[in-house]
Amino acid sequence: MLIRPPEFIKRLYPSYIWRFPDEKNGIFLTFDDGPCPEMTPWVLDQLDRYDARATFFVLGKNVELYPKLFAEIIKRGHSVGNHSYSHISGWKMDWNSYVRDFDTADELIHSKIYRPPYAQIKRRQYIELEDRYRGVMWSIISRDYNFNLPARKCAENVLKHLAPGEILVFHDSKKAAKNLWHTLPIVLKRIKEMNLECKPIILP
Repeated sequence: MLIRPPEFIKRLYPSYIWRFPDEKNGIFLTFDDGPCPEMTPWVLDQLDRYDARATFFVLGKNVELYPKLFAEIIKRGHSVGNHSYSHISGWKMDWNSYVRDFDTADELIHSKIYRPPYAQIKRRQYIELEDRYRGVMWSIISRDYNFNLPARKCAENVLKHLAPGEILVFHDSKKAAKNLWHTLPIVLKRIKEMNLECKPIILP
């Protein structure tokens, strides 16, 4: 099970941000697929408990459904990114429709950064989106969405890679609830013990 992205994938998308190698004391938690009323409020409370800030890569359709929850994310000091409007795979769409889906989401999200769902994006789509936004990926993927993955293993996969500059990806979705409920408090506690600061991703 891959927790780190393969090097050849990173070479295919050289302008994407996979981690922040110059960061000395910061670590970057990110959450995909929200806002979700069943999970996002709990995630926000956990982050507050540890004085942590994060980045939420939200779906445009969910922002439309839950605008107050989206506003709450920002109110609590977190940053937001574009995760498309409808959580589509770029492999299954033509470049024009795919890019339009992100542009539709941006009318609601208003962010300079984006993350392609499933990390599935064709070369033409990548080129077109990079003209509009900055792609932010991850250096550690928790696999919290895998219901067959034991919660204990999910936490272990993340803990052994924690270090300054790493970008972690979790999901504030019902699908990830089982693993996230167990893993997130453990990870936040360890980060605190390591004297690292959870920072939002804010690009110039």
